[in-house]
Amino acid sequence: MMSQEQNELITRTGQAAPCGQLMRLYWQPVALVDELAGPRPLRAVRLMGQDLVLFRDAAGRLGLIDRDCPHRNADLAYGRLEDGGLRCPFHGWLFDVAGNCLETPAEPDGGTLCQRVKQGSYPVVERAGVIWGYLGPGEAPAFPRFDCFEAPDSHVFAFKGHMDCNWLQALEVGIDPAHASFLHRFEEDEGTAEAYGRQFRAASMGSTIPMTVLMRQFPRPSIDVETVPWGLRLFARRTIDAARTHLRVTNLIFPNAFLIPLSAEMTITQWHVPVDDGSNYWFAVFTSFGGAVDKATMRAQRLETYTLPDYKPRLNRANQWGYDPAEQRDKTFTGMGQDINVHDQWACESQGAIQDRTREHLGTTDKAIVANRRLLIRAIEQARAGERPPMVLDTAAAMAMTGPATMDAIGPTEGWEKHWPEIDRQRRAAAPWAVRAA
Repeated sequence: MMSQEQNELITRTGQAAPCGQLMRLYWQPVALVDELAGPRPLRAVRLMGQDLVLFRDAAGRLGLIDRDCPHRNADLAYGRLEDGGLRCPFHGWLFDVAGNCLETPAEPDGGTLCQRVKQGSYPVVERAGVIWGYLGPGEAPAFPRFDCFEAPDSHVFAFKGHMDCNWLQALEVGIDPAHASFLHRFEEDEGTAEAYGRQFRAASMGSTIPMTVLMRQFPRPSIDVETVPWGLRLFARRTIDAARTHLRVTNLIFPNAFLIPLSAEMTITQWHVPVDDGSNYWFAVFTSFGGAVDKATMRAQRLETYTLPDYKPRLNRANQWGYDPAEQRDKTFTGMGQDINVHDQWACESQGAIQDRTREHLGTTDKAIVANRRLLIRAIEQARAGERPPMVLDTAAAMAMTGPATMDAIGPTEGWEKHWPEIDRQRRAAAPWAVRAA
């Protein structure tokens, strides 16, 4: 059980908060590349309590600047994209992507005010269908050679969704291997491998046993947690019989992402990014080790459950996440439909805006959650002391960090430790772009 002070420490991400200062040492997803499509490539964004404007200028350069004009604080989200930058409609002040003031047209000729003003601006890059921003001090860290960053554009698809709760409780559901046997339990076993949000209904790699059966019949996984350079690696084993064990290998990527298998050919790397302390966006990058992804179809599937322009879920607290007691009796454990994303959303949002961890009682299956909280507290202390916390990478360290490996398959009960790396090696061998995983 945590103290209230500890809970505050690991959840608050404002500029003055210790965890917020830690989180600003990392690249964070700001928006999907798709969000800057169209005739006016500009989006107002809110990240860790900061209000910003993301835009692309006429030359194609990306800018991420503070949202309030430094003249008299008018909203630059309504600015005019012209003359090489973003112009405030109030008095015409013009700023480029680096926050430099280019013009103050209402001021007298020959004045120096423009040279003395600079808008807050932040490094921004485009990778894997996502636009990333760095809000911290000094030089931004290097990107690791993770699969989602190494794969060609044809083999990645990015999407996002809003969650009405603190970032940490949303992240923690992704490092909880036990919940799938209950939260994502289905009483019907028809194959739906291709349907969005139903990955816990498809069979495991190389298996004819539906995942629905595995989750129902083997609800007590053996969970091992290993500390690795990028955070944590999780092993969840469900023993079927003396010869066979279902093994799911997943990863926490510190500080706010996890990596999970979706199928034999695809993985999901998902970041939970604070909008503020009471809400977050998940940004997911789907990476294919097989053929190119059908981005149009994947996007259309997801837009059936999320609304534009804010990517908010159609099922939410206001409509009880689609809860149906009749369905709960004999079809699904939650009574909230077939989409496991809705299940996760309910589990996280129902805890409140910020979970009160002083009231929880953790069990043995929560060992990854405990390990991550300890890692987070230790990293906050390191950042406070001016030390380098985990995953703040220089170029050499980033080049050496690959993968990470993940899988979901049935293998031998004895010798599973040697079996799963071979499965991952075979998958990578089929993808010309893939590098050896750590």
